[in-house]
This record gives sequence, C-alpha cells and structure tokens, in this order.
Amino acid sequence: MSSITQQIANELAVSSQQVKAAIALLDDGATVPFIARYRKEVTGGLDDTQLRNLAQRLTYLRELEDRRAVILASIRDQGKLTAELEQAITATESKTELEDLYLPYKPKRRTKGQIAIEAGLEPLADTLFSNLDTVPEQAAANYINADAGFADEKAVLDGARFILMERFAEDAALLKKVRDYLWNNANISSVVASGEETEGAKYRDYFEFSEAVKKIPSHRALALFRGRNEGILQLKLDADPQQDDPKARSYGEQLIAAHINWQDQGRAADTWMQQTVQWTWRIKILLHMETELFGTVRERAETDAIQIFANNLKDLLMAAPAGAKVTMGLDPGVRTGIKVAVVDNTGKVLGTNTVFPFQPQNQVDKAMRTLAGMCKQHKVELISIGNGTYSRETDKLVGEMLKANPEIKASKVIVNEAGASVYSASELAAQEFPDLDVSLRGAVSIARRLQDPLAELVKIEPKSIGVGQYQHDVSQAQLAHSLDAVVEDCVNAVGVDINTASVALLARVAGLSKTLAQNIVAHRDSNGRFATRQQLLKVARMGPKSFEQAAGFLRIMNGEQPLDASAVHPEAYPVVERMAAQHDRKVAELIGDSSFLRGLNAGDFTDEKFGLPTVQDILRELDKPGRDPRPEFKTASFKDGVDDIKDLKPGMTLEGVVSNVAAFGAFVDIGVHQDGLVHVSALADKFVSDPREIVKAGDIVKVKVLEVDVPRKRISLTMRLSDEPTAAPAKAAGNRPESGKAKGPRQGGSRSGGREGGKAGGQSGGQAPMNSAMGSALAEAFAKAKK
Repeated sequence: MSSITQQIANELAVSSQQVKAAIALLDDGATVPFIARYRKEVTGGLDDTQLRNLAQRLTYLRELEDRRAVILASIRDQGKLTAELEQAITATESKTELEDLYLPYKPKRRTKGQIAIEAGLEPLADTLFSNLDTVPEQAAANYINADAGFADEKAVLDGARFILMERFAEDAALLKKVRDYLWNNANISSVVASGEETEGAKYRDYFEFSEAVKKIPSHRALALFRGRNEGILQLKLDADPQQDDPKARSYGEQLIAAHINWQDQGRAADTWMQQTVQWTWRIKILLHMETELFGTVRERAETDAIQIFANNLKDLLMAAPAGAKVTMGLDPGVRTGIKVAVVDNTGKVLGTNTVFPFQPQNQVDKAMRTLAGMCKQHKVELISIGNGTYSRETDKLVGEMLKANPEIKASKVIVNEAGASVYSASELAAQEFPDLDVSLRGAVSIARRLQDPLAELVKIEPKSIGVGQYQHDVSQAQLAHSLDAVVEDCVNAVGVDINTASVALLARVAGLSKTLAQNIVAHRDSNGRFATRQQLLKVARMGPKSFEQAAGFLRIMNGEQPLDASAVHPEAYPVVERMAAQHDRKVAELIGDSSFLRGLNAGDFTDEKFGLPTVQDILRELDKPGRDPRPEFKTASFKDGVDDIKDLKPGMTLEGVVSNVAAFGAFVDIGVHQDGLVHVSALADKFVSDPREIVKAGDIVKVKVLEVDVPRKRISLTMRLSDEPTAAPAKAAGNRPESGKAKGPRQGGSRSGGREGGKAGGQSGGQAPMNSAMGSALAEAFAKAKK
C-alpha cells in the first residue's frame, strides 16, 4: 500500500500523507463530496477533482497489485520464477507491461511452436539462432519425424522458425521497444470497403485517410471505429508512414533484428533467419500491436469523449435557476398540439391543457385565450418554452398573447428540453404523476427545469440528456460512473432542501441511497416537514454514518436551528456556539452579520478537531448562508423574424445559447430549430486548445452567420464578429491544421453519422482557419439535428 500511496502522491503532486488520509476515509465509506467539504484538515485540502482522480487511480493500482500477485503465484507454481523475473514483475507499474512479462508463462492452447518443441525441434532452433554458419537444410535432416508431422526438411525448418517466432514475440523487452516506436511513429489508416462508397457517404472524408496514432483526436478516432463497426471502413496500423517504397524493410523488422543482435552477413542460415524475423514482425508482433494500439487509441478517445460529456453535463446542471416562481411549461407540437402545464413556486402542478394553434387545426385564437386564461388564473410569472419542433412558432404565439393581454406580467424563456421525453415515459414520472398523460408530463418537466434545472434534470438518466459526442460508442459503464459522479458533485455543491426535494434529488446527496431517499420522503409525508436535521435520525435505516455524510448537504429552511439552513455541518455547531458565547450573542444574530464576522479571527476558534480551513469555511457560510454557487439567471433574446433556417443570411449577427461543447467547437441554438457550429478556430482571436476555455453549455453568446446550407440543414457560425462570411477570416496565431493526412480533397477533416441523444455524431477536423469552404464542410460534418 505504501508504494501505491507514494505513486498517487507523485501523480497528483501532493504529499503521501494527504493521499494516505484520503484513502483511509474512502475505505471507511466516506464520499468524495463529504471529504472535499468537511475533511479538509485531514486531507490537506484535496478538492473533489483531486479526490475523484485519486479514487480512480487507487482502483487501477489495486487491481494491478491483485493481478501481479496472481501472476507471481502462477509462474512460481510452474517452477519458472527467477529472481530477475520476479524483480521485473514487481517493478512494473503498467498492466500492459505486466501481461507482456507473463506472456511466455501464460497457459495457452497448443501453438505451432509448442508442437515443434514437443517434436524435439527446439535444439535445432537454438543451433540455427546461435550458429548462423549452420546450413539449415543439412541440420534439419537430422530432425525429420513424420509421425509428429515433420516429414521433410521444409516442415522441420518451419517448425524451428515457429519456435523462435514465438520466443521473440513473447520477449517483454522487445515488445516494449516496438510498442514505444509504434506509438510515436505509426499512423492509423482507413480506406472505404469495396462497394460501400454510396452507403457510407457520411464517412467520405475517411475513404482514404491517415493520421498519427499518438495525435489523432478523440472525435476522429471514434468516427473511424464506428465506420469500421458499420462495415464502411477498413482500418489498419501503418507502421512506416514515412516509407514510400512498399517493398522496403519495415522498421519493425529492424527493431527485432537489432534486439536479437542479428544482421545479414551472408552466412548459411542468414536467409532463413531473415525470413524468421520477417514472419515474427508480420505474423506475430504487428497484428498483436495493431489490436493493442487500436485498443489504446479507443480507450483514450472514450476517456476524452466521456470527459467532454461530463463537462457539458456539469455546465447544464449548474445553469442558473429562474427561482421559485409560478411557471407555465409549454411542450411545442404541431399536429399533437402544444402541451401546457402550470406549476406553483414549489413545482406542484396547478393545471394542464393542450392547445392546437398550428395545422391542421389552426385554432390560434382559442389557443391564445386558453393560455391567457391559465396565466391569469394562476398568476403565472414565467413561461418556459421547450426548444424542440415549432418552439419559435410557439414563442411567437406567446409573444402575441402577452401583447394582447398587458395585464399578464410574465416573461417567456426558451429552454433546453433535452431528455424531457425520456423523463415523461419513465417509471419515476409515472410514480410522480400517475393520473397525468405522458405528453403532459413533459410540459411539467419543461416548467420545472426553468425554475431549477438541477432539481429537474437529476430525474433523467444523465446520458439521456444528450450533451455528449459519440456517447453510444463509449464504455457505458465508464460513462455512467463518470456522469453519476458529476451529478453527485453538482447536487452537493448546491445543497438540497430536505422538505421539498424529490426522491431523485435526495438520492444524489452524499451518503444517501435511493432507499434512504424514499424513506425520507415517506417520513416527511407521514410526519410533516422536518424541523431540525437531527430528526433525520428518526428516518428508517438512517444510521450515524449516513447522517454524517449527508447532513451538511441537506437544508432546513425556517427550522428550529438556524444553522440547519446553512452548509455548516452539525458536528461543527459547537464552533459557532463558541463564537456566539464569546461575544455574548445568539447564534441567529451571527448569520448574515458581515461586519461582525469579518472582525473575527478564525484562529481563535480552532481546536484538535476543527482546523483553520474548516473555521474559515464556517465564517464564509455564516456570512452568506446557503449561498447558491450557480450564476445569475439570464436569457438569450432570439431575433424576431428569424424563426427558420431559411431566414438566415450570411453576415447576420445573432444572439444564441451554447447547447453543447465538443472537442472541435461549440453548437449554438440561435432559435431556428437547428443548432449552428462555431468551430474551435472561430471561437476567439487567439489559439484555443480547449473550447471550454471560451464557452460552456448554457452560455449566452453573440455569433455571426458564416454560411447556411438549407438543403442539408447546416449552419456555420463564428464568434469572431469581425469575420466576413465571403472570405477567410484572419488566421489566429498558432491555429494550424492538425497532423491528420486525408489524401482526399479535405485535409484532416472528418464526419460521421448517427444521432447522439439528439446530436449528430459528426466531428471536426483540426484547427484550420474557418474560411467559407471549410465552414461549409465543417458545418455539414458536425451540425446536430434537433429533436
């Protein structure tokens, strides 16, 4: 364990004591949010990101240790464990290298080399390898064994060759040399499968494509693998991309020859050995390495894609809440009508309806009267409009309704409705609204997510929210684990009102399971609202450990204990009480008294249990109790008269909302039912390595239209408002195309098909300047289709 602790400490650039303390807490069942918030003294202030990385590496390294023990035991049982081999196995820190070392001793099915050894050909193989002056055919004549399947000299020499091939291919040191070379020099190449040119048109930028394994970005790698899975593309590892002569000797063969210290000197067995080296490379090592490196590229690409999804999800969950206001939710539809739901300031449904202002019914006047009547009846303050089909038409209808009824003081907002339909048909929605039609549940969700995006979006499976790239192509277990961690961190960063929270929201609080969350709601329904945090201990199956983990993140507004409405943990209440007693004041009088709190010296209230970081946190919390870390609520203003992609013209400057951020740029909702793409090179007048340095999901931005392809529904945008749509914008310093080498007309570009939770899975090329032609190509590749 000490070696694991030190290794993680080195990787995170923290002390081993910090890591040791964090591991102890995690092993004791503490959650990351709890440790990050309430155990800063113990861990030396490790934050939630560091703790997540620590936990992930801890799992990996413990699995490595377990596997190491199994391998050592296996080799020891075979009687083949030398001191040198044991030292090598003990020293490696890589699962891949560990398996390389085990390869010669790993139980396997009978191979050609093993069959040759069983036939007694190993001495011949050793002789030919060590004495290259030996004439192969003459030496082989002594080993002919027809009964064993080696009836002539050729068969015998082939058997000896297979013995050496397997020996070389299982040499861990050689494999490491080859792996390192290929990672730094090889390319992943693709060609279109025969006869798939038309069917696979969406992959046409990959029909003849090559890019460095080490540098290929995640979106292009995942597009290649998807194309292969669909039978459109054929992939291979190009070990010598700089070599133009296909007959030239591969550098892989040279590596093998150098490693076994062999070179052709015209000796009797050199030709035989040359073929042995060649076969070792082409038949054994290259194919093995292709599988392994493709796996590494995919794993890295999946990790990047999952991180992008997690970042977007966090931005969406932490979007500004409009607040506790009576809200009307509108789920736009054409033939099925606009579904309407009004909820009060706590999210309780007050009324529902469906109106049909569009074809074929065209009941515009009736729809306006219905909406106005519901607004007046329930004193609606906000109108939340889902951004799906006919959202702009619905927005226009509501605008006309408000104009005709000036006494209605409601503001209209178009919101991201991603996942609303998934929630509507979910078991949770059925339990919450058993008597409500599925279509109307979506309208309720749209209303509530304007009031509080976090509280509503936690009811939807994270990957169904659809703010990722290639989410269906990555490890679903890894994706779910990562996204669940994001949701947990967001929920606990904001805090939860225990007297109003849903089971879905409570279940995301540190220390609470779904069962405990259900028990809390059941207790609340049976006994009324909670008056103090301590009453949580009366909830069925709520033990001291769960209470310790959860209590600080649960809020009780207007309760008996004023600190219960804050993020101060109950275990730290004595610290606040000492502050109050020392100055002869009541605890409630300290809360919000900024001038008084600023005059306190945090060091005066530390003790053996609560150090300076915790006391400083307490003072900040007392100053602004229950403060919400989310930003102030703002809305985008879509341009009147621009309701459809056909209304767009190059050069238009519009306001929009960032709906999704990918590695190659950002998608922006500009109110025309089709998001436009701002390529990474068009985000700012400087080099941008990560689009999230500039924008995140939910941001309100100004964009200029560069190009519009109406038939294909592709929109190319720029945030560099000085860019001209008819000419290439000034090239930002450092923005260069990536090293991808597309042998077709577009260098390094790519696209792929498929929908990703409402987003097209297409991806961008490198950071080439966004001129008109490239803008079209990129927009075609990456624009996403609306629900």
